Amino acid sequence: MSAAKPSAVIRYSALRLLIFVGCFFVAGVAVHFGVVPSGAGGSNVVWVVLLGLVLSAPLSYVLLRKQRDEMSAQVVDKVDRAKARLEANRAREDAVQ
Repeated sequence: MSAAKPSAVIRYSALRLLIFVGCFFVAGVAVHFGVVPSGAGGSNVVWVVLLGLVLSAPLSYVLLRKQRDEMSAQVVDKVDRAKARLEANRAREDAVQ
């Protein structure tokens, strides 16, 4: 992975947020026009947020598979490098003692 390439975690998170915002907007419009029942009392915003989350989760799972795989590979790579550095530090400490 090149250093100039943006972080896969940031790219995945931004796309996930965009999908949620889109679903939130669609849910808000659907509630406003009565396609979906509104929340009880003053809970309308909470209801629309929950609808947005419920709609965006499966969409993100299907649409962002490639980005999720890239993010996973990047995280695994960073963890492996951190483990290697930790092991090298332990080996150096053992050699000094």
